[in-house]
Amino acid sequence: MKPLRTHVGTAVPLRRSNVDTDQIYPAQLALTGSLTRTGHAAALMGEWRKEPDFVLNRPEYEGASILVAGPDFGTGSSREWAVWALVDYGFRVILSPRFGDIFRGNAVNNGLVAATLPEPAIEALWEQVEAEPQVPLTVDLEGRTVSVNDHRFAFAYPDDFRWRVMNGVDEIELTLQHSDDITAYEARRRSSLPKARGPEAVA
Repeated sequence: MKPLRTHVGTAVPLRRSNVDTDQIYPAQLALTGSLTRTGHAAALMGEWRKEPDFVLNRPEYEGASILVAGPDFGTGSSREWAVWALVDYGFRVILSPRFGDIFRGNAVNNGLVAATLPEPAIEALWEQVEAEPQVPLTVDLEGRTVSVNDHRFAFAYPDDFRWRVMNGVDEIELTLQHSDDITAYEARRRSSLPKARGPEAVA
């Protein structure tokens, strides 16, 4: 996972609330999509992108890497493909007043920052980005702030998530940091106890 400490990029103002994972990655597209983490950009908000004037279709927001969304983003099912589609599209940061808990966990596991700001701050960011679509936003994970023009807003982001993103560590890499302890435990574990079958044991 690529570490992220400060991110500078343009933003998409998504003036919608209660955006669930089925709207982020429609189920009918998930059934035909890739089983890997890549190849999902075209599916992102696929039903809404059929509308010509939908914000992701507007040329002034092309290349944006920050999504500024309404409250309750990423609710619904635990579909990790929703996060894969956002990352594959090019987003590194999602800002919203509230997120679905499972979505937020999936996001950090894929290096996607899902940070919360009060609704007035989200509204102010929308106004800035709509008035000047190519204005750069600076997201500072160390200071937990997002800045645009002369405005700066503090966001909330859990300490453990912040550490993992800043150091580029996912759950597997976090576990592997304790590989010596795991090996020592396995060495002293009674041989009579059940063992996991390795791939070589599968016919």
